[in-house]
Amino acid sequence: MASLLVKSFSRNWRAVSNIKSSAIRPASASLERSIQSTAVQHDIKADKVEVTFVKTNGEKIKAVGKVGDSLLDIVVSNSIDLDGFGACEGTLTCSTCHLILKKEDYDRLPEKPTDEELDMLDLAYDPTDTSRLGCQIIMTKDLNGLEVKVPAGINDARS
Repeated sequence: MASLLVKSFSRNWRAVSNIKSSAIRPASASLERSIQSTAVQHDIKADKVEVTFVKTNGEKIKAVGKVGDSLLDIVVSNSIDLDGFGACEGTLTCSTCHLILKKEDYDRLPEKPTDEELDMLDLAYDPTDTSRLGCQIIMTKDLNGLEVKVPAGINDARS
């Protein structure tokens, strides 16, 4: 929407650019910069998503990521200390980023687990029906506010 405002303003600016009043131009240029700045800020904010990681001791760790980030990316970019989490760096060769979702959150994930992910989850520590690997969950705006449980232990499928 902000980009439409900028385009509309730019079109209107060209229409009145023939006006010779020096008082109008600085105000219009200032307004255009303000609109562009607001549009950029809106786009940045629109891309942010929040996730809460709940440890087995009940500690809740809130983190911020971007739309398109995996949960593993968010753990890494926020320097969240989860022992051994993401040992294979998202290559789907371990199960250390195993997370447990609420049933309603699991059901609303846009992508279902692949056979490869299910194979890794079979090797995870204490998997459940709503277990997923954090490297395979890609955040969307609809998943903003997601809360996931971090299992008590990890089982590195590579060992």
